[in-house]
Amino acid sequence: MRTTRTILAGCALAAAFAASAQVMPPPQNVLQLQTTGNVEVQQDLLQMRLTTTKEGSDPTAVQNQLKAALDAALTEARKGAQPEQMDVRTGNFSIFPRNNREGRITGWAGTTELVLEGRDFARITQTAARIQTMTLGAVSFGLSREQRAKVEGEAQSQAIERFKAKSAELAKAFGFTGYTLREVSVNANEPGFMPRMRMAAEAAPMSSPSAPVPVEPGRSTVTVTVSGSVQLR
Repeated sequence: MRTTRTILAGCALAAAFAASAQVMPPPQNVLQLQTTGNVEVQQDLLQMRLTTTKEGSDPTAVQNQLKAALDAALTEARKGAQPEQMDVRTGNFSIFPRNNREGRITGWAGTTELVLEGRDFARITQTAARIQTMTLGAVSFGLSREQRAKVEGEAQSQAIERFKAKSAELAKAFGFTGYTLREVSVNANEPGFMPRMRMAAEAAPMSSPSAPVPVEPGRSTVTVTVSGSVQLR
């Protein structure tokens, strides 16, 4: 009998919820809107990608040549490595066949990358110039975590204030005295590295260190978007 009463009570409760859901009126006087905050800031992060390409008839030989070039570049780059000022990491390392028109393999080619990244522009460019087994493939600029977090807070405050001001303005325009928040979401963009210069990825090794490549950062815009709905009252 207890089991029967429990089942009946559960059914009654479910029916009550269903009935209340059916009689709930749809939302009224709800306004959807979106605002943004934008802050422009100087880029303070430099990324240099050094690359080399090797070719040959034997894939193992090509791989060993790439490894030797990368090992030598790493040895030189690690001398100037310093956390956040110049971080060193390897990039792409790949070997692929060369095919003729009939689809037969006629040889092998491979490429590898070394990435120098950080906030000390002089250290990075001078280190890149000393590396003789790889050549400069690309230069990009971006924002450090600290710089991005700082301006993201400014952009967020800007977007929120605009959301509040716009809500009050529209509430008054529609003949209401004010509003209350129903739901809101805050989203920030993540500005990545922006390429400013590209160079040939393949070149003959240099016999002596080259002059550092001149670099000049630009500016990035951090955007925060606030969107949601408000109840006019």
